[in-house]
Amino acid sequence: MDEGGTPLLPDCLVYQIFLSLGPADVLAAGLVCRQWQAVSRDELLWREQFYRYYQVAREVPRHPAATSWYEEFQRLYDTVPCVEVQTLREHTDQVLHLSFSHSGYRLASCSKDCTVKIWSNHLTISLLHSADMRPYNWSYTQFSQFNQDDSLLLASGVFLGPHNSSSGEIVVISLDKYELLSRVRNKPYDVFGCWLTETSLISGNLHRMGDITSCSVLWLNNAFQNVESENVNVVKRLFKIQNLNASTIRTVMVADCGRFDSPDLLLDISAPPGCVFDLGSDGIEEDEEAAAGPAAGRVEEGVRRLLDTRAQLQLAEHRLETKAAELLARSRTKPPERSAACTQNKLLIFTTGCLTYSPHQIGIKRILPHQMTMAGPVLGEGRGSDAFFDALDHVIDVHGHIIGMGLSPDNRYLYVNSRAWPRGSVVADPMQPPPIAEEIDLLVFDLKTMRKVKRALRAHRAYTPNDECFFIFLDVSRDFVASGAEDRHGYIWDRHYNICLAKLRHQDVVNSVAFSPREQELLLTASDDATIKAWRSPRAVRVHQAPCPRPFFSWLASQRR
Repeated sequence: MDEGGTPLLPDCLVYQIFLSLGPADVLAAGLVCRQWQAVSRDELLWREQFYRYYQVAREVPRHPAATSWYEEFQRLYDTVPCVEVQTLREHTDQVLHLSFSHSGYRLASCSKDCTVKIWSNHLTISLLHSADMRPYNWSYTQFSQFNQDDSLLLASGVFLGPHNSSSGEIVVISLDKYELLSRVRNKPYDVFGCWLTETSLISGNLHRMGDITSCSVLWLNNAFQNVESENVNVVKRLFKIQNLNASTIRTVMVADCGRFDSPDLLLDISAPPGCVFDLGSDGIEEDEEAAAGPAAGRVEEGVRRLLDTRAQLQLAEHRLETKAAELLARSRTKPPERSAACTQNKLLIFTTGCLTYSPHQIGIKRILPHQMTMAGPVLGEGRGSDAFFDALDHVIDVHGHIIGMGLSPDNRYLYVNSRAWPRGSVVADPMQPPPIAEEIDLLVFDLKTMRKVKRALRAHRAYTPNDECFFIFLDVSRDFVASGAEDRHGYIWDRHYNICLAKLRHQDVVNSVAFSPREQELLLTASDDATIKAWRSPRAVRVHQAPCPRPFFSWLASQRR
């Protein structure tokens, strides 16, 4: 300004200069004088800074809850949990899963060291209890979940046995005295199990019907086995579902339909019209090739033809078995029950398939209110209904190997980690699924409209082949979604803008992530490096470290991310 206080440069010229600066430089320049301070807070200026810095597509509007572009830039920069604040080393082997209590004051972890550890979460995280499952003939623990009032903990694991054994078990642990209340068999073990009500949980069992056909029975189990009333079951059959082509039901979870109408964040942009869930395939496309080769007489050629003939005969037997199972199911499958009180219903969600053993579909089965109670005939009665299968309400075909699923806090949206099959690939043999991509697609489905929304989120990678593929757990908060990966990093994306905001480094595969339900600016990651890391946002770190934290703009001006 000159001696009379008149600006030497007009606002429009200062604005153009500020457009060429980065966000930290703009805020630093705003400290020079009142004129520059006013221009440095211009809404259009921060709109340009936002789209350029975060590389968001211009057609994506501002977050519906945001009041200004400056505040939205600040939210993405300052509230993402990307600062490592604590490393927990109490586990002695790979850490496979993390879960928070609904209050956020406790969390549980599962590990290859065969323990379930329960932690306290306050300003720092500290160990409360460690349950060793080796006395129960477990090989390792793999999953845990708190019930709704945080009084009980469900934990599942894998039994000791042959390498190809699929048997597991679920236990219920009381959180007041850390007593083991019940044990439930679970097969295959990667059904994991989940809570349906405060005191009842879902487990699975698998019955072989042929070489590649089977049926999965989902059971409703009472968390307390010392039930006094003879009219209340300890175990009650929930659903019986047919499996084709070596597929099985895995990874069960429950979504509450009553919360769909009040979502935390409405994801309705870029939803492709007409992109609805695929209700499955009627069978396998045949693609047999005629045997051809050089002149007969060579031993190698004879051996090759013999092996090819055996493979073709086995493949033909598999196709015949699948067709017979489909015909059987047509007359013995009960259609889905309907109920007018939809808000009281829940959705049972699980991975499955129809073409191969690789989980490439998501099954959705509505649970009606009368099915959520343990009352009814005791186990063993009503055998006449056992001859019937239950039909699914919806099936999502993701055309790839599903390696993770998670629900948004409002239960409205289902996030799915998938490794895609090559475009146009055909499954000719159920025991030989197509190769899978190293890139992981994070897909989003709206469980109310039954449509896919958003484009796939990408950044994370995995490297194991089909037959060695393992589950990578993801988690969703109000504004963010996070996932582990095999590339030694955890990842965080913004749910509205579909952009990757942070990479969280470990020394080995990151198996699981978990946001605190009390504060989404706290995230935990679990890794094969046997550690659990706690990450907080830059804002939370300042709050915890200083009694009078510096404002965002002065802190940002001194940082370079």
